[in-house]
Amino acid sequence: MEAGLSLQKAVAQLINKLNGWFTLTVKMLPNLIVAIFVLIIIVKLSHPLARLVGRTVVRLTRQRHIARLMATLTRLAVITAGIILALDVLNLDRAVASLLAGVGILGIAFGFASQDIAANFMSGILLHFVHPFRIDDLIRSGEFFGYVEAIDMRSTQIRNQQGQRITIPNKSILGTPLINYTISGERRVDLPWSLTQVEDLPKAEDLAIKAVEALEWRIPDRPVELFYEKVGDYTIDFEIRFWTDPEQKIYLKARSEAIKAIKRTFEEHGIPMPSPVRVLDFGIVGGKSLREQLEDVRLALSMPPEETAGKGKARGEE
Repeated sequence: MEAGLSLQKAVAQLINKLNGWFTLTVKMLPNLIVAIFVLIIIVKLSHPLARLVGRTVVRLTRQRHIARLMATLTRLAVITAGIILALDVLNLDRAVASLLAGVGILGIAFGFASQDIAANFMSGILLHFVHPFRIDDLIRSGEFFGYVEAIDMRSTQIRNQQGQRITIPNKSILGTPLINYTISGERRVDLPWSLTQVEDLPKAEDLAIKAVEALEWRIPDRPVELFYEKVGDYTIDFEIRFWTDPEQKIYLKARSEAIKAIKRTFEEHGIPMPSPVRVLDFGIVGGKSLREQLEDVRLALSMPPEETAGKGKARGEE
């Protein structure tokens, strides 16, 4: 009997609950229709907004994968805003607050868990917008030197002169001084040289400049410059400068040809190359000449050990 009453009571409570939900649904029906309508409109608007952002990013960066990424992020942001707005229309303030709190907590947790990934990701986006270098540019980033092969969202790949592929995190590239040898379209060769103390310096200077001006690897619109740097005890140091193509092989070829041309020109006009100076100290003491010291060494080597010891002892007694 009691079991039957309990079952009837449970059924009655369930019916009352369903009636309450039905009544609440009927009351909220206008707001529900408005919320669904708002959500549909926002979802529809997210597509053209995403395409607009994608086209804008393509014009700015020329990178289609960045454009697709930004379009997707824009679409997700618009849809998320639509869901929050729809919940607000339904007067579900607590649900909205819980949703925002959950998103915030997830964002903080993700940020702490993947700081390096997020930093490299944001650095990759910034690299695509700023354009400090492009594919096939010759760059130096810190200790790494080579040609850019790929620019991803997380890292940049370069190939060095030994043919090795180097992957550099984008965060490191933005945090390190960067040299782009290609972007200007020209590169200067700074060639140090030394001369002996020649009397006719203007002649030597003119010969060196003319030798470099005749090179085919030089950019003709750029003048050849020569600057003296230091006067040493036996040499005069100078640096000759000229411009060539930024391509590494051409740069090395131009520098090599300049060295050969200057050396050949100086030899043809009798300008000697500096020779190393060596100072020999033979330790001459006591007024003895080098010949006398060598004679003493020769005699000491030819004597038997007993005579050498006796002679040393006799000298000690004297």
